[in-house]
Amino acid sequence: MTPATDRPNTPVPERFRPAPARPRLIATDLDGTLLRDDKTVSDRTVTALAAAERAGIEVFFVTGRPARWMDVVSAHVHGHGLAICANGAAVVDLHQGGLPVEVRPLATDRALAVVEALREAAPGTSFAVERSGGIFYEPQYPPFHLDPGAIVAPAEKLLHDGFAHADMPVLKLLAHHAELAPDDFLQLARSVAGSHGDFTRSSPSALLEVSGLGVSKASTLARCCAERGISAAEVVAFGDMPNDLEMLMWAGTSYAMANAHPDVLAATTHRTGANTEDGVAVVIERILAG
Repeated sequence: MTPATDRPNTPVPERFRPAPARPRLIATDLDGTLLRDDKTVSDRTVTALAAAERAGIEVFFVTGRPARWMDVVSAHVHGHGLAICANGAAVVDLHQGGLPVEVRPLATDRALAVVEALREAAPGTSFAVERSGGIFYEPQYPPFHLDPGAIVAPAEKLLHDGFAHADMPVLKLLAHHAELAPDDFLQLARSVAGSHGDFTRSSPSALLEVSGLGVSKASTLARCCAERGISAAEVVAFGDMPNDLEMLMWAGTSYAMANAHPDVLAATTHRTGANTEDGVAVVIERILAG
């Protein structure tokens, strides 16, 4: 991965930089990036994605979402049909209903160590466990409206070997705090439990996402690209939140959305319009126009 220190501290605005050469692969986040605020894909973006695939440019959706939340884009992935979900913990085939192709799990003993550390360092933290077959969470954890049937129990029970769904790999551990500032919570968690997993966040609230050590959007995307003989220099990536940072710094060309988190704006080489302005489609159209 290209070190962050190799990036300019103040990226030159997009309008003053030359357009990149035609890439071989486009990697894009979904929420806050490709999707509009109402979680839909605009007609302009649908057209741009299809045009990129027709031009021989592979498109990968790279998201923190689980496979079961991918219906919104499943009709718009072409060719390979693959998507990277759960911040790199799973590669799924959207042509086969989200069937897992590769899983990079968080070991349960590591997840339990994170739970123990955060209970001590940040009292009031509540947890959810995202497994390959669904999400399970504690009574205090904010419920997901998309998962009304989830099992509710203490995290220690949800991560126990005797849990009813223990055969499903853990993709992510989620930790929520109702009072701490999001970035402060992330910094604290990394300081007390960073040796047990990779911590990031994508929510405007203090909601952390914990993956296995070395598991990120960037590392899984790099593996998918290596399988295709595609180098980082041939990848254009789009994102808006801290869970996109490693991917954006790895890709040869990176775009921050106008609505991006300040850390993303500081780490990327280019800018594009907000997710509500079809910022991804604007760049794809420019690339295809040569």
